[in-house]
Amino acid sequence: MKVILLSDVKGVGKANEVVEVNDGYGRNFLLKKKLAREATADNLNDVKMKTGAKAELERRALEAAKEKASKLEGKSFTLKMKCGEGGKLYGAVTSADVAEEMTKAGFKTEKKQVVIKDTIKSIGTFTVRIKLHPEVSCEVDINVEAL
Repeated sequence: MKVILLSDVKGVGKANEVVEVNDGYGRNFLLKKKLAREATADNLNDVKMKTGAKAELERRALEAAKEKASKLEGKSFTLKMKCGEGGKLYGAVTSADVAEEMTKAGFKTEKKQVVIKDTIKSIGTFTVRIKLHPEVSCEVDINVEAL
């Protein structure tokens, strides 16, 4: 019996795969638990359309991330922070601080996209990585100044 898996099934296959299983296993377990549906022409076409739409969305997201990365690459943002003697900050610059400053500058960014390699606890210029997509990232400069 051929079925289309609706979710990952250990030892059988991944979601949206068409697999051949025993009739009893397919009818009594996979179909009953709504882990799969029969591989009819309509169902196969439906899966093909969904996977095509998903691939198109992923392609558009990748292109948008590449475009944003080209705009961001080499940009510099200035953060004004409270500091003590010798240019040491009272706290540390967080990814939320960087994301907020970038959003103010017109580049909508979430804090989970900002990757700070080493903690920033002093005044100066630092390079921070912005991860826009699993395949696309760029680097921006953060200039930390005293308030």
